[in-house]
Amino acid sequence: DAVRKSFVFLYERGLIYKGDRIIHWCPRCLTALSDEEAEHHETPDGKLYNLRYPFSDGEGYITIATTRPETYLGDTAIAVNPHDERYLHLIGKKVVLPVIKRVIPIIADEFVDKDFGTGMVKVTPAHDPNDYEIGLRHNLEQINVMTEHGIMNDNAGPYKDMDRFDCRKKILEDFEGLGLLDEIKTHAMAVRKCYRCHTVIEPRISKQWFVSMKPLALKALNEYQNGIPRFSPERFGNIYQRWLEGIKDWCISRQIWWGHQVPAWYCKDCGEMMVLDEKEPLDCKKCKSKNIYQDEDVLDTWFSSWLWPFSTLGWPEKTSELAYFYPTQILVTAQEIIFFWVARMVMAGLEFTGKFPFEDVYIHGTVRDETGLKMSKSLGNVIDPLKIIEEYGADALRFSLMIIASRGNDIYLSDKKFETGRNFATKIWNACRFLLLNLEGKQLSYSSIEKYEDFLSNDDKLILYRVQEMIFNVDRAIKDFRFNDAALCLYDFFWKHFCDRYIEAVKIYFSEEGKDKERSLGILFYVLSRFLLCVHPFMPFISEEIWQILRGIDPAMPEILAISKYPEINKPKEPDKKLQFMDKKYDLLTAGRNLRKEFNIPNNALVKFVIQTETDKISFLEEEMHSLTKFLKSDSIDIIETGKALSPMPAQVTELGTLFMRLDSSLIDVENEKQRIQKKTEEVQALILNVEKKLNNENFVKNAKKDIVDKEKEKLSNLLEEKERLLKTISYF
Repeated sequence: DAVRKSFVFLYERGLIYKGDRIIHWCPRCLTALSDEEAEHHETPDGKLYNLRYPFSDGEGYITIATTRPETYLGDTAIAVNPHDERYLHLIGKKVVLPVIKRVIPIIADEFVDKDFGTGMVKVTPAHDPNDYEIGLRHNLEQINVMTEHGIMNDNAGPYKDMDRFDCRKKILEDFEGLGLLDEIKTHAMAVRKCYRCHTVIEPRISKQWFVSMKPLALKALNEYQNGIPRFSPERFGNIYQRWLEGIKDWCISRQIWWGHQVPAWYCKDCGEMMVLDEKEPLDCKKCKSKNIYQDEDVLDTWFSSWLWPFSTLGWPEKTSELAYFYPTQILVTAQEIIFFWVARMVMAGLEFTGKFPFEDVYIHGTVRDETGLKMSKSLGNVIDPLKIIEEYGADALRFSLMIIASRGNDIYLSDKKFETGRNFATKIWNACRFLLLNLEGKQLSYSSIEKYEDFLSNDDKLILYRVQEMIFNVDRAIKDFRFNDAALCLYDFFWKHFCDRYIEAVKIYFSEEGKDKERSLGILFYVLSRFLLCVHPFMPFISEEIWQILRGIDPAMPEILAISKYPEINKPKEPDKKLQFMDKKYDLLTAGRNLRKEFNIPNNALVKFVIQTETDKISFLEEEMHSLTKFLKSDSIDIIETGKALSPMPAQVTELGTLFMRLDSSLIDVENEKQRIQKKTEEVQALILNVEKKLNNENFVKNAKKDIVDKEKEKLSNLLEEKERLLKTISYF
């Protein structure tokens, strides 16, 4: 009913018509195609043929350029640009088509590109859309030289019954034999092919049904300029706009078996055509004859698809579903159907309901394999999600896809990519286990940390700031359809800030009972529960499972995570100076671990450190001295102001200050370390000589690809830095 009613509505408004127009025709599928269904395929090694046409008076010839010699049989004119001074004197003269001996005129038309080929083009109105328009302007004859199967017809003369491409070869042979084949050039070009079978399509004049699109597109354009719909990413809105601005009438009839039949009937007695909103009319509305039949063509599948947002809800009836669910908020789709579907749904929604079908359009990328090929069953490069779920888990599959799916960009996928989600799920489980192991049956509050607020540590304050920041950023990213950014934010918060930093920081309190342990467990529980609320849309199974486990800690928690309220969203204030210093503290701890590793200092050995820093940071470092000594595994940390002289020591610079490590013969075997570093230095020097030799070789630099040469240069730079670092290290002994 919806398809029939919409067709009749547009027909009665004069927006659907039937007429002879040049259309895209598939000789294999034997059906008309829309502009979008006739896909462009770039052909870098196409051919441009320069053919000679003799003047009708026998005095000389002209040379024209064409990519389709077989259509010369339907030429009805030669066109030149009226501003091309080379050919002004030829306008009005006539030439003879070789072999078939038909005489055609030379005309002037603004469409002709003076710089293409020879500046002269053959005009074949029945076999080229641009030539068709020229033909209408100049009242030229339309000579069809092919059947619907792509076989040359009676108008092809001696080439009748030949396949179009075989005909091309024979014509070129004949022109060459007559001395009229001037030149063949390689020419990059775009060839249109059928989107179903990939057969080269044939422009063909045919009687078809069309929708006049410009009035519909104008409404959509005006609304888009007012901001609706919004595209994400925004760049796809430009594609949408350009297509609407350059829109052409839509050929909606198809000569295939399956589809909605055109609701038009014809009377065999009086010849009347009727477009009716009736399933099976009984007689002719003009002469009352029962001898009527329905148009055999069916409608383009997109003609029913453009009604989808409201026809699925009962339109044209005013149903309760239509009133409640239409319009919707967002359409998620692929970029290749912006023309086919998105723009047409907008135009249909505005025309038939007066409303937009959706406010936002999210364009996702294409899933490709790791080599860049689009995944498809025919190529055999698809990944079976059921196997991935079995090996990695459903949540791992979901999260891994989400974290790599940046807005509008293609995904390059391999099995290895799912390790990210699996490892993240494991990390979440381990954090939950850590909390449960240290609770020892204690009850905690899910909803409040008020009782801890008077004695929060700096680590507590930082993680509470970070969790609020995470909640805000994840919410904002989801609202902006930046789902991979939301996933990255969740990942970074949990792995880096919650596990690697906060949990490690509070472990020092768990060796004995006390208010520090109680407070830390309370904060852990509070932060973990909020993280689960945020991660649930991405990893619903593990988060729900853990949520049910945590309800044993606080039965007041909502019974089901899936229907729980999202955490309160407040934009975090700028962190104060102390919180900013806290972030830098972890960089200081990393520097300490790096120094220990560099000198092979045993993990259980206590090391003496010196921190040289600015005056305004000293009080903070002194406040954090307990955690610094624990984390750095130090029995002595001296804090001195910047500028004071120090004896040479290994050091790493951080934003909170420069960390120096005092070397002690009780910690390391000095001679062994010197020998180890000396040996490493010699190895690096050998590598440097090898790379330098390669880069000094002119043949290598000249013949190797630029990216390979650049990699070698980068390698040399890194090796020189490594050598400098090793030499500096030796100087400390």
